[in-house]
Amino acid sequence: MTQSTPSRNKSVLVVGAGLGGLSAAISLRAEGFDVEILEKNEKPGGKLNFVEIEGFGFDLGPSIFTLPQFFESLWERAGKKMSDYVELESVHPHWRNFFEDGQVLDLIEDQADMREELKKLPGDPEHHWKQFEDFLTYAREQYELVDEGYFREGLDTLWEMIRYYKLRLALKMDHSNSMSESIEQRFDEPHLRMIFEYFIKYVGSSAKDAPGYMNLMPIIQFDYGLWYVKGGMYNLARGLARLLDDLSIPVRYNSEVVEITKEGKHVRGVKLQSGESLTADYVVCNMEVIPAYAKLLSEPPKFLKKIEKYAPACSGLVVHLGTDRIYDQLAHHNFFFSRDQNKHFDTVFQQGKIPEDPTIYLVAPTRTDPSKAPEGHDNIKILPHIPPIDPDNPPSHEDYMALKDRVIDKLERMGLTDLRKHTVVEDVLTPVDIERMYNSNRGSIYGVVSDWKKNQAFKFPKQSSRYKNLFFTGGSVNPGGGMPMVILCGQKVADRVVKAEG
Repeated sequence: MTQSTPSRNKSVLVVGAGLGGLSAAISLRAEGFDVEILEKNEKPGGKLNFVEIEGFGFDLGPSIFTLPQFFESLWERAGKKMSDYVELESVHPHWRNFFEDGQVLDLIEDQADMREELKKLPGDPEHHWKQFEDFLTYAREQYELVDEGYFREGLDTLWEMIRYYKLRLALKMDHSNSMSESIEQRFDEPHLRMIFEYFIKYVGSSAKDAPGYMNLMPIIQFDYGLWYVKGGMYNLARGLARLLDDLSIPVRYNSEVVEITKEGKHVRGVKLQSGESLTADYVVCNMEVIPAYAKLLSEPPKFLKKIEKYAPACSGLVVHLGTDRIYDQLAHHNFFFSRDQNKHFDTVFQQGKIPEDPTIYLVAPTRTDPSKAPEGHDNIKILPHIPPIDPDNPPSHEDYMALKDRVIDKLERMGLTDLRKHTVVEDVLTPVDIERMYNSNRGSIYGVVSDWKKNQAFKFPKQSSRYKNLFFTGGSVNPGGGMPMVILCGQKVADRVVKAEG
């Protein structure tokens, strides 16, 4: 435990059993609060979801596990060991990168192997290695700085950052350049530039808009490893559900919250779709903040306009394929790069249009876990980043299916021969499905966009600016999207609730 236990048990209702909500509930229970979770779907995990189709096990949401220390700290708060609930396997190589010019390059945690891998690139390998090392040194400095305050202290606003970091914010943190600009200064090899720009995939934003300190992201895997949850990513949700049981935290599934009730500057509880009303001392909302304010709290348009700067991060077209052959050239994690990555970023994030030639993230989990497909078959997840739904001009279903066809064409051209012909199972999620399933803002996958001009890369604060006992958690809240960030967010929300108790 990180704080003193309240003198009497205060009650908390947690809206949503996504990872942020589960983390907040566990952390608050460990601090002595009475906690109940309300979830609209039939199982926990939120976007950490799965489906089984004809012997293929598809992880619908997150597929990369990083920063295990943030997860371990959650179990430690509860007086438990994560290893008793969840087993991790390291993934090697981290990524395999495919380019239109035929270049293929792995990212490898072991430095000696990575140095050897860089010899595949045209030009002087020693020069490439020197730039690679120098970039990781710079990225490590950014990671350590951000981790020390923004992550560990749960900082929420620019003023909190200024108070904590003082002059170091201006002198040490790379915020004057974009990610792309800082990468361009440190690499002259185009393949390496493209690879490191696409680390922004973790938070669904653009390397042209995100501040330079977001180049900390390679460190999360080069220094702390890249992992897979043994038996499938959804086993993380199952492990957290077991922890809820051990802590006697009740969860009501199939119980959609349709209103957060309020009185003056406080919230009083929630109303369920069934008509039942529940009251509590605190409400922690795991629904994304803008939809929550609009749909659950019915806030006026003037206020909703004020918070538009916390715009949704990108969405994606999630395509799961089961094939009757194995594509041996694939690693567990793969990227098939756009011919023009700048155009890709501009199309998705500035124009808000579906890209003609997206960079494609492709997961083949059977490289680590053969049980995810029948013998002799492959399990392939394909995810190109696309804009969130434009409410004024939404793409049609046919637009999304046309993108799917272009993506399959690209993969076949880049080596996955006859992918269509060998597909025996197909499952597709569009942004419309993602919005419907998870109440995400316009189908966003990663919460709030990291954009220096819009929001200085901040997400929403953890405590509501309008209701003193309402708190938010999840990908739209600092520190942002991705499994380790929302797990950390839930813990820091608990700290803020405890602090509010005085």
